[in-house]
Amino acid sequence: MAVDELDTRILRLLIEQPRTSVREYARILGVARGTLQARLDRLERTGVITGTGPVLSPAALGHPVLAFVHIEVTQGHLDDVGDALAAVPEIIEAFSITGGGDLLTRVAARDNGHLEDVIQQLIQLPGVVRTRTEVALRERVAHRLLPLVESVGRSAGKS
Repeated sequence: MAVDELDTRILRLLIEQPRTSVREYARILGVARGTLQARLDRLERTGVITGTGPVLSPAALGHPVLAFVHIEVTQGHLDDVGDALAAVPEIIEAFSITGGGDLLTRVAARDNGHLEDVIQQLIQLPGVVRTRTEVALRERVAHRLLPLVESVGRSAGKS
């Protein structure tokens, strides 16, 4: 989907000022409220905006240990294992991948012992062959999308 300069400005505001009203966004952007609402509806309908709500910190919720667990799965069991992962609350993301392993999960744990317990739970899932775990030491670049949004917006403006 093409994101133009106004869409980029809207997305920037949503990221930087998430608690602002639609009316205030329209005022800041200098567009009619109806125009802004139509743009927001289109961005949601086309999947550019996939949700709203607070961004939560696993560390502040008592789970400061972040690990990436690669899971190798028996051929033909990828969907079953993927479904089973959804029942493990400490798994905050899971992706099918290429390369070393079949699944990559992001796991939040209270401490290293808790992480080991989660890994042992994963190993017990039917279809799991083995796991490999990497513990994150420090976040170097926080999850972000604004630079990508701005790049897409710049590219659309050059077309």
